[in-house]
Amino acid sequence: MASKRKLSRREFFATSARYAAGFGVGLAAPNIITSNALGAEGIAPASDRVTLGTIGCGGQGTGDLGALMGTGQIEPLAVCDCYESNRNRAKKRAGGKVDTYKDFRDLLDRNDIDAVNIATPDHWHAIIAIRAAQAGKDMYSQKPLSLTIRQGRAMVNAVRRYNRIFQTGSQQRSESNFRYACELVRSGRIGKLISVDTRVGGNPTCGWDPDTYPPPGLDWDMYLGPARWVPFNARRFIWDFRWFWDYSGGNMTDWGAHHNDIAQWGMGTDHTGPIWIEGTGQFPTQGLMETPVSYKATYTYANGVKLVCSSEGNNVTFYGTEGRIDVNRGRLSSDPPEIIKQPIGPNDVHLYVSNNHYQNFVDCVKTRRLPICDVEVGYRSVTVCHLGNIAIRLRRKIHWDPDKEEIIGDEEASRWLDRHMRKPWRL
Repeated sequence: MASKRKLSRREFFATSARYAAGFGVGLAAPNIITSNALGAEGIAPASDRVTLGTIGCGGQGTGDLGALMGTGQIEPLAVCDCYESNRNRAKKRAGGKVDTYKDFRDLLDRNDIDAVNIATPDHWHAIIAIRAAQAGKDMYSQKPLSLTIRQGRAMVNAVRRYNRIFQTGSQQRSESNFRYACELVRSGRIGKLISVDTRVGGNPTCGWDPDTYPPPGLDWDMYLGPARWVPFNARRFIWDFRWFWDYSGGNMTDWGAHHNDIAQWGMGTDHTGPIWIEGTGQFPTQGLMETPVSYKATYTYANGVKLVCSSEGNNVTFYGTEGRIDVNRGRLSSDPPEIIKQPIGPNDVHLYVSNNHYQNFVDCVKTRRLPICDVEVGYRSVTVCHLGNIAIRLRRKIHWDPDKEEIIGDEEASRWLDRHMRKPWRL
């Protein structure tokens, strides 16, 4: 017997419309139909909108909310953040007619929400995404996908088990210059690929700020969640959380989740990864920040191609036997210059086309097609970043099996594949 589940509002309207069309049955309509229900220019009718809850309402989460609303096919119903100031800002951005929550579990309990926008600090991603999948929600989740490699795999497994749509917020895949660069590389326009350089920027350091009481309206214990408990410090909050191993992995996982993602795309390694990783880094001798100030990680793939990710600069360069291609946001160049002037032909490699990362997500929620940066893609790309951080922290070469997803012959390095979670939180 098939298992029973409640239809979402969107599924109900879609199913009802199909029955009406198939059997010639007229659907009963209310006496008054508002213009909002019918839709307007640039806005889909209510029956065709995806209802949304936003979890994590800082600058990025509120920005993503606005961009998703900008598709004209999203109806925001709720926002959630453990900081009241963030909740209020997101509520205002959503038009003021949404419910607010401090605990994401209350939002996920709602049957009228189709999808969630996740933009919390990284250490929350896995717990929220897995519970969202269990609750039947599709997800747009900010990069980096996860705090650890093991958490990332658990997210993939949950998304697949519950048949959810998941878009990782590595939006460079939806920018034409990155796609074109990768198509050129994979079509052999620079000859045989030798190496790729990704430059992702260094991590800052700073002096210690004294611990203080949390600001009014902040549930600090909820903010920390599965991370170890520490007193409130402004340096661990908002933007600066990303420089602490407890919550993130520095620019290696922040910008690295963008540029190493493009490297993986250009190498055609979206479902695998490197086999050898070595790294070096300069760690701050004093101050609060825990991630290295400068660093370099070198990855070797099974075909001999090397990926070098460093803290110097910000761009992606593909090197081949017959030239190179440099690409970044809004910039594309090659040596020789003729390489990027040749259009992609019918027999060349054509990659997934998305011209808007948010629209691609909404379209895939409706069609159930995999989005351009599906959870598995996001997982494999962030795995590259995490492996680099492990090698940098341990200052030695590690051996990775991308099929078994295990570090070979190094028990200490293997322990960094996951992190302890503070009770009562667990996956």
